[in-house]
Formats: sequence, structure tokens, C-alpha cells
Amino acid sequence: MKVLLFGAGGQVGSDCAQALVDAGYDVYALTRQDADFSKAQSAANKVDELKPDIVINACAYTAVDKAEDEKALADSVNHQSVAGMASACESLAIPLIHLSTDYVFDGESKMPYCEDDNVNPLGVYGATKLAGEKAIQQNVSRYIILRTSWVFGEHGNNFVKTMLRVGATRNELKVVDDQFGRPSYVGDIVDTLLFFVARYQTDKSLPWGVYHCCSEGQTSWHGFAQTIFELALECGLISAKPKVLPIPSIEYPTPAPRPAFSVLATDKLSRVMGGALPHWREGLSKFLQHEKLKIN
Repeated sequence: MKVLLFGAGGQVGSDCAQALVDAGYDVYALTRQDADFSKAQSAANKVDELKPDIVINACAYTAVDKAEDEKALADSVNHQSVAGMASACESLAIPLIHLSTDYVFDGESKMPYCEDDNVNPLGVYGATKLAGEKAIQQNVSRYIILRTSWVFGEHGNNFVKTMLRVGATRNELKVVDDQFGRPSYVGDIVDTLLFFVARYQTDKSLPWGVYHCCSEGQTSWHGFAQTIFELALECGLISAKPKVLPIPSIEYPTPAPRPAFSVLATDKLSRVMGGALPHWREGLSKFLQHEKLKIN
């Protein structure tokens, strides 16, 4: 089966490309050099040219704060290119699997968000990702949208890498403690993507729609940071951990507002996959062991 993967150079795409190859699929793994999403028709042209059996889109403009000043670029990558891709998929009867974000929600809820809860993004990034979701729903009949959150993995930049880098030079850090979410290990997201691809290969049908795809467990950024240093110390990646001080968001202002509570409920996905994804601490342990091997 031929799989077209957009965003193969990104945090999720890098691991997904290798996993698809290892699973024996015929993979077209395209990076931003191969398909420039700043040009709205680039992705659609690649779908028309390659005519795969299924498309996975892991490409996104994810610079949350920069998006406030680069609205046109963020919209081209997260919305316009996705709309063209969706239309091209529909014209060739190709299903589309697309990665989205918890930032489509405003964080006002006190309970984990379900897939059909009201969306209300706070900033440009979330708004453009939501526009991409709507374009898919309007333009292609067979789709899977996977909303994920607080993604971390071995490739690209993420919160875990930032904490380890900053923590190596400071004895004390301040981290926001009033924003809550679900850290999600790239390996768990990739396993989900491969689950849907394998299931489609088997019977050419999927339970289409929107799903929340996150590792198990929730925490605050402060709690996440504390656990990063605790597990890094346990595995011998660091020799001492810095003190992590909790601060409110108001003390760490950012150009783009963040949802205070963006915990995603994953019951729907768990039912389809026959069980929940592993806890984010398990993914973090794998990540830290990988980082340790890199320096040994």
C-alpha cells in the first residue's frame, strides 16, 4: 500500500516515516523542501502527482507566538494547503489522516474536552488549525482528524528538550503551574497512525471522524518539568536537578494566549483501539533513555 506522508521532517513525521517503512509500506515521505505548504496548491499537486492509497498530514505551522505576527503564513500552512489537499484526496477517493491540536479549545472547561465539545481558539495558531479541520470536514468524505497536545519526542524542539537544556545551566527554574494538559509522546501518536493505516489496509474502511490522541495522564507545565528532572536524575542523564518553582501564567506573558485547561478526553480513541495509550511518564522514560544513549 502506498502512503503519502507530509511533514516527514517534523517531530511526529520523522518517526512516522521510519515506522511506516519498517512496517513494509511503500512510503512517499515528503519534507517542506518537497512540498512547500506556504504555497497553497503544493500539497494538492503532490497528491495528484503521486496518487497514493492514503495520505497522512503531519505538516503544520506550530510557532504559536510567531503566528500572531505571521497570520498569512500560518493560515497558508494550517488551512489553505490543507483545504487543497483535502479536495485533491476527495477527487481521487483517497482517505486523509490529519494531525490537529488542543489549541482549538479556549481552556474554559473544568472537565476534559470531548471531540464534539464547542471549539473556540484563543490565538492565530489555534484558529488556523481549526480552519484546517473544517476544510477537511467540508471537502473530503473519508477522514481521520487526530487532535493531540503537548507533544514531545526525539526529533525537533519541544518542552522536554528545553527543560533539559536550561536546567543544565541553572540551579533554579520558574515554570507555569496554572495551565493543564496531557503530555503526548511521539511514539504513542505514531502507533496510533499506524493502527489506522493497518486497519484501512485490511478492509478499506475506518471509523471516520475526529479523535483525541494523547498519552494517558494529565499535569501542569510545572508538574511536567518536575517529572522531567526526577526521571532524568533516576536514569543518570543528569547528576543534579534544579529547583522548579511554580508561577502563575501572568508572570510569564506570551504574545499568544494559551488555554488554561486543554486536557483532551481520549475515551473515543481508546474504544476504537481496544485500550488507552501508555501514560506520558512511560514515553518520557523512553525519551530520556534515548537522550542518554546519544551522549554515551
